[in-house]
Amino acid sequence: MTIINDPIYGFIRIPSALHFAVIEHPFFQRLRRIKQLGLTHLVYPGALHTRFHHSLGSMYLMQQALRVLRSKGHIVTAEDESAATLAILLHDIGHGPYSHTLEKNIVTSLDHEKLTYMFLIHLNKQFNGQLEDVLQIFDNTYPRKYLSKLVSSQLDMDRLDYLRRDSFFTGVAEGSINSERLISMLDIRQDEPVIDAKGIYSVEHFLVARRLMYWQVYLHKTVLAAEYMLRKVLQRARYLLHNGDELAASAALYYFLKNDPAEDEFREDEEVLKSFAALDDFDIFMALKQWQSHPDTILSFLSQSLVNRRLFRVELSVNPFDNAYVEQVKEKIAKKFLVEEPELNFLFIHEITSNSAYSRTHEAIRIVYADGRLCDASEASDQLNISTLAHPVTKYFVCYPKGLEK
Repeated sequence: MTIINDPIYGFIRIPSALHFAVIEHPFFQRLRRIKQLGLTHLVYPGALHTRFHHSLGSMYLMQQALRVLRSKGHIVTAEDESAATLAILLHDIGHGPYSHTLEKNIVTSLDHEKLTYMFLIHLNKQFNGQLEDVLQIFDNTYPRKYLSKLVSSQLDMDRLDYLRRDSFFTGVAEGSINSERLISMLDIRQDEPVIDAKGIYSVEHFLVARRLMYWQVYLHKTVLAAEYMLRKVLQRARYLLHNGDELAASAALYYFLKNDPAEDEFREDEEVLKSFAALDDFDIFMALKQWQSHPDTILSFLSQSLVNRRLFRVELSVNPFDNAYVEQVKEKIAKKFLVEEPELNFLFIHEITSNSAYSRTHEAIRIVYADGRLCDASEASDQLNISTLAHPVTKYFVCYPKGLEK
């Protein structure tokens, strides 16, 4: 029996030879080389944990959840447990370098969920159909529908792990949640996960922690600046390649800078998927280090800025920026760097971001009372108006190089 020592939960048991074989597969081992929080370590230096850590932690929580459901009289077969734990183990296998930072930037037509499904199809062939149940969970066609919700919903094992893990590694205590309490309150009604009414305060804390983590960590203004700078680097690199310039890059990165394969190409040509599987954080950072000395001044400036953490200045506002102010900043950039459109757009970022901690219309969290009555978590709450967390908070921001003339 194989165990792994996890800093959050202690010993995690690998439940079967199939799980171990999946973990040992190069596609899964690649997750060791993809940071869970992208470039967040530039703000919170401890945030160096990986998708590998998170996937194993999510599997552990799934094991705990199924154990609780069995104890409450629900039938959870060995096949159910194998399918659910494998599904959550593999739920992030489609992430690219730096996780969400470069989502739909390396492959513009597919997000990581669709890429995950492509990987699962490929792995199912390699494992002689042993992952068929996993595909059904992702398709939501598995007989026990609640298992799909435990993998992906507003209160799933994925979120329970990443909030606790990200809080731990960033040191942001406000994001810490009591995952054990939430799982102990888990039950099933109408083939869907529900939370016992006694757990409403834990649900409230979970949603507030999620909101705080988004604005303190995931959407921290300096993290946003770094992420958009990295996207601008890849946009510039792709622009240069398509205009005849040469760039040093790994074979896998070079392929995706030159090509933008569509979903059909991933399905029909396994070599395309294998090329994506060869990509990780190291390909990007190696390219940044090499591009620091590239003759293109924009590419070299952006690459040097990221490697040496000379990040853009960020201005955040709850209201849209005045067009006159935006043009004023762009004029200063043009004057300092001697650039015009379209080059100017590689040095100026003007974007919008938003987040809502809870949605009452998208697989809502349901509370069950002792008399069997079910209601939405926002209606069950008496200490906190959860419905207010369902309203998205929107912020506008501009980023530009520091040192512009006042």
